[in-house]
Amino acid sequence: MRIILIYFFIFFTVISFFSCSNQINGPLESDLNESSYANTSPPIENFYPIPSKSQLDWENSKITMFIHFGINTFTDKEWGDGTDDPKLFNPTNLDVNQWTEIAKEIGFKYLILTVKHHDGFCLWPSAYTDYSVKNSSYKNGKGDIVKEFADACQENGLKFCFYLSPWDRHEPTYGTEKYNLYYQNQLIELLNNYGDVGEVWLDNANGEGPNGKQQDYNWNLFYSTIKHYQPNALISNMGPDIRWVGNESGLGNDTEWCPQPATQILFGFSNVKVWYPSEADISIRPGWFYHEKENYQIKDANQLVDIYFNTVGKNSNLLLNVPPDKEGLISNLDIAALRNWKNKLDEIFANDLFLNKKIVASNTRGVGNDYAPQNCLDNNINTFWVTDDTVRKANLIISLNTKVNINIFKIEEAIEYGQRICSFSLWANVNNNWEKIYSGATVGRTRLIKISPIFTDKIKLSIDSSYAAPTIRTFSAYYYPGL
Repeated sequence: MRIILIYFFIFFTVISFFSCSNQINGPLESDLNESSYANTSPPIENFYPIPSKSQLDWENSKITMFIHFGINTFTDKEWGDGTDDPKLFNPTNLDVNQWTEIAKEIGFKYLILTVKHHDGFCLWPSAYTDYSVKNSSYKNGKGDIVKEFADACQENGLKFCFYLSPWDRHEPTYGTEKYNLYYQNQLIELLNNYGDVGEVWLDNANGEGPNGKQQDYNWNLFYSTIKHYQPNALISNMGPDIRWVGNESGLGNDTEWCPQPATQILFGFSNVKVWYPSEADISIRPGWFYHEKENYQIKDANQLVDIYFNTVGKNSNLLLNVPPDKEGLISNLDIAALRNWKNKLDEIFANDLFLNKKIVASNTRGVGNDYAPQNCLDNNINTFWVTDDTVRKANLIISLNTKVNINIFKIEEAIEYGQRICSFSLWANVNNNWEKIYSGATVGRTRLIKISPIFTDKIKLSIDSSYAAPTIRTFSAYYYPGL
């Protein structure tokens, strides 16, 4: 459904990676020597590519809500064919404030509404087609769900985002060059009339239209249009700002680099790397649109927590679909699942065992607290530890007041300066000996690690290889039985 074939120019200044260093073999506490500090703290250098401000804000949000809602909701279909009577669309109790309020309660900051799916039915009164809410039963054709939704997002401090399917099984110009202009005109309506847009989600589904033809999408036209009217909007999936993780199962990659090789066909240039973070999409139900028969197939809190660890915990963002029902409401069953999920995450991460504990680093840049290792433990993503510019391998040791059980670790880099770490390991002090308990590759924005419980009073994080001076903004540990 989503095969990436895109081309576009991104303005990052980027450089190729250097080769990784060899891994450290069994770090010892005796390796931790004090650095020769200068009188000041040298500023940290960027390791290119780095995220834009919009990309960084999006990555730090970690989770996004997808909202599939349209005529398919009323026909009990996943993919409509564009022939259903628009009068069928008639949510009798639509409340977009309910959507945004539950999203805010759970912690979503970006909300993506399917304003047009493959069937071509539009949730706003587009001037370019009659197949829209203006010919539906909703508010006797006087409604504009996109406006209601965008306004509700703004009122709740959320980012209004939209999914506009390029594939259109209703529009007669689909399969001709005229359709690219049709699609551009609809983009312009959405980009101009509904306030700030956080993300535009472009699908690459490309089946036949009413005339039996497939469309040659003018992606460059679409990208330039979006950036012209909404320069801060991110273009995802079939766009240059966010890439699809490669599945619809909410499964991230064990090794996940935000820097990705640019190619001529994707970005208009090659032989460099661009910042291109991944997004992993999955629905809370088996389908993307609401189907009553799926009311008892909703993913429970345990499943959603596992998905969170496999997406957010693997340096991706989670895009979770929650579809409203025929009334225009998110069902109580879905809301209960979301609340149970949030409550369980809150419980898991309630007690950071490393918070403000004693920490020692093998190397630290400068003097004072600018880059002190204690910054890893202060629960503040704006502070971080970093080594001297030439140091690629380093260790952090946490000393606890007493022995405790640990089975979860969280590690985060200060990605605003680039993604750097390419291998690391975790060690626990057991009977006065260091035992390796985990080896990993990339860290990025977030790395969540689950292990069998270890009972210890001392943990070591070894940065075994890094492309540039490693940064850590978060190093925390938790114990949650039964996870």
